[in-house]
Parts: sequence; C-alpha cells; structure tokens
Amino acid sequence: MCFILFTGWTAVAAAVEWKPHAVRQLNGAAPEVRIPAKLQIVTEQWNRAVAVPYLVYMPEKDRLLMLVSCDYPHQAMVISSDDRGTTWSTPKYLHVDARGKSDTGLCTGLTYLGGGKVVAFGGDRRWFSRDYGASWSDLSPLGPTPDGKPWYIWDPMLVERNAQSGAVTRLVETGYTVSSRPGHQQGYLRFSTDEGRTWSDGAGVPQWNGASEIVILRAANGDWVAACRTDTPPRIKDALDHYEGLGISISKDRGATWSEVKKLYDWGRHHPSLLLMPNHDIVMTYVVRKGYVDTPDGYPQFGIEAVVSHDNGQTWDLDHSYILHAWAGNRKGPNENRPGPQAWWAGSQATSSVLLPDGAILTAFGTGYRSQPGPDNLPIPRDVGLVLWRLGDRPLDDDRTIRDAPFDSDVRNVVDPVTGKHGSAIPF
Repeated sequence: MCFILFTGWTAVAAAVEWKPHAVRQLNGAAPEVRIPAKLQIVTEQWNRAVAVPYLVYMPEKDRLLMLVSCDYPHQAMVISSDDRGTTWSTPKYLHVDARGKSDTGLCTGLTYLGGGKVVAFGGDRRWFSRDYGASWSDLSPLGPTPDGKPWYIWDPMLVERNAQSGAVTRLVETGYTVSSRPGHQQGYLRFSTDEGRTWSDGAGVPQWNGASEIVILRAANGDWVAACRTDTPPRIKDALDHYEGLGISISKDRGATWSEVKKLYDWGRHHPSLLLMPNHDIVMTYVVRKGYVDTPDGYPQFGIEAVVSHDNGQTWDLDHSYILHAWAGNRKGPNENRPGPQAWWAGSQATSSVLLPDGAILTAFGTGYRSQPGPDNLPIPRDVGLVLWRLGDRPLDDDRTIRDAPFDSDVRNVVDPVTGKHGSAIPF
C-alpha cells in the first residue's frame, strides 16, 4: 500500500527533500569536472513498485506533471509539482472505470500539447487531458501497424506548431513492433493533424529495422533527430534486453526519409530523452544498464548519463559525457530473464528530461537500487529519482579518444563510473 494517506489533486505528499549532489562531467584525459546539482528519490516513502517516469513542463501554470506506473500489473498514476520539483502532489490514478478501479495499465509517452492539453498512451488507447493532467478521457485507439501487428509506444510525440500562432499543426508518433526473432524490433512512424483523434496508417521506416523506443526532436536547423534503442548485438547470445544499444537517425525532410541509424553505443545504453537548449545544443539523457564495470566486491553498477551534440545531432561529444547519477546493485548473480531475484533488478529504466525557465535541466529516472523480492518474486520497491542539474561551462580538453573509437569497442562501451576510465573488458 502507498504510504501516503491524503486525497485530492493539490494535497502534498510526505516531504522528500533535495539532497546536495554532484553531476560529473568526464573530461577526456584531464580530471573530471564536478557540477553542483540536487538529487531526490521522489518515491522513497511510497514503498511500492514505481516505474518508467515521464515529465512535462507546463509553462502556463509553471507546473510539472509526472506520469509513473505503479505496482504489478502496472497501473498509471500522475503527480504534479508547483515548485519545480521540490514537492509533489499525492499520486492519483490517471483514469478509473465505473467501479473506481484503474483501467489504463502501464502508460508511456507523456506529451504536452500546450494550453493544458496532455496525451499519454496506455494499453491500446490514447488518453487525453484538457486540464493540465487533473482529469483524463479516452481519446482514440492506438490501432495496429499496416500489417496488423501491435503498435507499441514508449516515447513522447513530436509536436509541430504554426510558427506564428503556436497552434499544433501535426503530431508525429513513433512506434515499434517485436519480431518473431528474439530481440529484434522494427520502428514505425505515423501522423495526426487533429491533435491525435485520427491518424495516418503509418509505415515502417526501412532504416529503423532493428530499432525501437524512438524519440524525435526538431533541431535548430530544422532536421528531425531520432534517438533509437537498437537491437542487442548478435554476438551477445541469450541476453537480457538490457544489452540493447543506442543510435541516432536523422531526417532532413520532416520524416519522409531517414539516415541509417548511427550507433553511439553498441550495447547497454538506451531509453533516451532529448532536449533542445537555447544555444541550439541538443542534450540527450539515457540509462546505463550494462557497460559499467562491477564494484571491487563484485556488485553490478548502473547509472544515468547525458551527452551533448553541438551540430544538430550529427556528432556527439562522448569524451565529455555527464554522469548524472550512478549506484551499485544490491545483489550478485546471473543476468537472465528468469524467475527469482536477479542482479539486474537494481538497474535503471527510463529517463525523461525537461528544460526549466531558469536554464536548469530536470531529469527523472527509474531505479531499483533498493529492490527486494516481493509477492510472486517481483522486485519491490522500485523508485523514481530526480536530478536537478546544469550543463558545465568550464573549458574542456580536446580529447576525441572515445568519439573516434569504433562503436562496438570496449573503449566506447565500457567505463568505470567511479574513475571515469574507459576500456576495461567486460565478459558477456
């Protein structure tokens, strides 16, 4: 049961305070840069499974809205903050049926359209709010792919607007299907010109064969930059999907055609979130589920990182990446998807980042750092954390060792999160 006993949208949950924190920016061969930041585990007093957070900032109210999915099987809940993440309202189910029971299941892809309008995806439906997330109604069914397969959604939509009025002119929705071949996905794209009520048939993007969980951002030069979760490399056999990677695909014609996916990391990093900064840089946050070396006493390590592109997504400054937060697991053992306690339970899942009016970045993430076996051998609790941080402004070295390394090399994919040293081999 949830620790919180209040009811009502504006009631504030038991206080969780910001803690002083340091975001670490790696600096090539030079010493790392430590950037003052703040950290909180929003759900530490909930003592339940809380997963896959999504954040939006609603400027009309100076309000944050967070979507999370709780318990087993997952059910969607929402919380809000009117002080930029310091305190949060009591969690409430996104939608309930006539019996007062949650009827959404896991919800993903929270997207803000402006003017109090919010969209989320749950089960086989789109859910819509006109009042800043206070109440929700059924907007439209998701519908399958053109060849009849389930259309799975993970990421927020791209919202296109009229340059003069700011009105929404088109929504761009990505989806993916899971192949009969284990560990293989195909990415899809479709469009709506009426704020999500009706949709084009959609189509598979040939360059997204082997890609899923695709989030799109419009770069300052007009290009569409898609951050894609990529299939597990074939050489890694019978592995968890935590070994899937992260790549970038770019469209110069508003989604009509796309570049091949250029891998940044071959394995272990995914769940990206993209932000366009005022200076036109693009910031991408993502999870590290594999690729960190074990602690000296053999526990796995996990984290949340960020990288920056200074050229509209064409290249990424991997030698000066940011470690937003890293932690050690609480058990050793196999990395298999099987019943019973697993070492990967402590891992990270999902990032969602928003830019606040003062230039700070607020990044939400999922973590199982304190998970223990619960009913049916499922991990409880799982938690949602927040890092409030800023990009570094100190001069950096010009090292390109990681950026120039092959995408599938240990230099690119393996790092000690304590020392920042890259390139120690990890056996699969």
